[in-house]
Amino acid sequence: MILKISHLTRYDYSAPVELNPHALLLKPLQRSYLDTRGYELRIAPEPEGLVERSSIEGNPIFQVWFSGKTEMLEIESSFEVEVRPFNPFSFIIKQSFIDRINPAACEFGYSDEAEVLLYPPLQTTDNPALHEFANKLLAESPTDPITYLNALTASVHSNWEHIVREEDNLWSPEETFSAGKGSCRDLSWMLIHMLRAQGLAARFVSGYAFNPELDEGNELHAWVEAYLPGAGWVGIDPSLGLFADQHYIPLACSSDAQQTLPVHGNYGGDLNADVIAKLTTRVDIKEIGPGDTAGS
Repeated sequence: MILKISHLTRYDYSAPVELNPHALLLKPLQRSYLDTRGYELRIAPEPEGLVERSSIEGNPIFQVWFSGKTEMLEIESSFEVEVRPFNPFSFIIKQSFIDRINPAACEFGYSDEAEVLLYPPLQTTDNPALHEFANKLLAESPTDPITYLNALTASVHSNWEHIVREEDNLWSPEETFSAGKGSCRDLSWMLIHMLRAQGLAARFVSGYAFNPELDEGNELHAWVEAYLPGAGWVGIDPSLGLFADQHYIPLACSSDAQQTLPVHGNYGGDLNADVIAKLTTRVDIKEIGPGDTAGS
């Protein structure tokens, strides 16, 4: 199918400000099941300069800088994306990874070379409650990573309520665990630390999730990717209890959730009083055609 996506971010300031350089993560990542075309990025006020670069973790990033003062900043990206059927279970895990699983300790393990590269997405805090919850499920399928991932993702979906939070802060894994609820980003961040506690590398993904059953309500979404040798990064969504298929369009992936925010930047200047910034966002996703039905 072919989707038309537009994403608007607008800041209104209570007084004129000078915009510092901004970094925008608003371009879809390359995936085997999707093709992006007709990408447009509109920014007001018009920036003095704009260049596309690559972040430290390989995300496409636009760096923009400005001159003068303004009372608003509006950023709108729009593009079409053709997505093809994608089977999220179509892969083979390396046997050497399965052989390293320690059922007695309920832990996964990577080769020494892989652990060096996976150091950031393996870091976690020592939280007994999260560890114990994940341990129970791993004990039921000690040598089957797919069954374990599926069970843990479904269990988080069943035991924690998915809510919509207007606040832009991220709850800690402990806060979400205790509250029994959380936004998509809260649930994802908690699941990431559950996986890391078991020795599985996991990272945060920000992007769009299109639900063809909805006429509206498709918004910026967050989910998780776990690294399985042989398969690579495998997407899982605790908000819906599913593996990520062709309906997931990623914008940024990072071991640090804050690094996936679509807009990074601030303002300065000679301000005589505190400036209040009002944020407005809107994401529109519409299916405009059937596209290519060939699977990947």
